[in-house]
Amino acid sequence: MRALTISVVLALGLTTQPAQAQMYDSAYPFCLQTYGPQGSISCRFGSMAQCKAVASGRSAQCITNPYYGKRRR
Repeated sequence: MRALTISVVLALGLTTQPAQAQMYDSAYPFCLQTYGPQGSISCRFGSMAQCKAVASGRSAQCITNPYYGKRRR
C-alpha cells in the first residue's frame, strides 16, 4: 500500500505544471509582451521608448500596464 501511495504522489508531481508568478508589476507603467513558445510579459519599463528599444528586432510588442499604480495587498 505504501508503494502505491508513493507512486501516485510521484506521478502527480511529474504531471503538474509549476505555478506562474504574477506577470504585471504595478511599479512600472509599460510592459514588454514577447511571443513564441516561451512567450511572456515583463513589466519593467519606465517609458515606452525604453520598452521599444528592447523590443526592437524581436517578436514582441510594448503595452501599457493595466495594473500600474494600483496598491498591492
